[in-house]
Amino acid sequence: MKPLTHIQSRTAVLPFENIDTDRIIPARFLTTTERTGLGKSLFNDWRYRADGSEDPQFALNKPEARGCEILVAGRNFGCGSSREHAPWALTDYGIHVVLSSEIADIFRGNALKNGLLAVVLDEADHKYLLDHPGIELKIDIAAQTIELPDGRKIEFPLEPFAKHCLLMGVDQLGFLLQHEAQIAAFEQARAA
Repeated sequence: MKPLTHIQSRTAVLPFENIDTDRIIPARFLTTTERTGLGKSLFNDWRYRADGSEDPQFALNKPEARGCEILVAGRNFGCGSSREHAPWALTDYGIHVVLSSEIADIFRGNALKNGLLAVVLDEADHKYLLDHPGIELKIDIAAQTIELPDGRKIEFPLEPFAKHCLLMGVDQLGFLLQHEAQIAAFEQARAA
């Protein structure tokens, strides 16, 4: 994972409520434990027509959404099963932040563990973002702020360990491996 310190990007908006993890990455694509390659199947059943061509009406297929790293989703994003593949598919596609007024707890935990910032906003801020697709936001992970185009800043909570891992670009295993020498020394001191 790469460190996630600042994100400056336009937003792509999926205003639908209750987008579950099977909608994010359909179960038929869960045949790998690799984090890469899943982006091509992100929102597969919405993004592609029956013949395999892109549906130009789907929000992420529109030219103005190309390259957006921030997804503003409707209420209750990531509900359903706990598949870790959902945040993997989003990050592999290029999305680094999901903003909503409600994000399923298990999805949010999986997201933060896998380098995807998932932020719950209050209803007013969420509605503003839904109503203004394509605006550019500046997100500062260390300061825990989202800056709107008018300069107003929205603060968001972030658990300290998740924040550390995002800023350092490590997952939980990577965090432990950073302390491998100290762990080995501790074990050796207790082995005698």
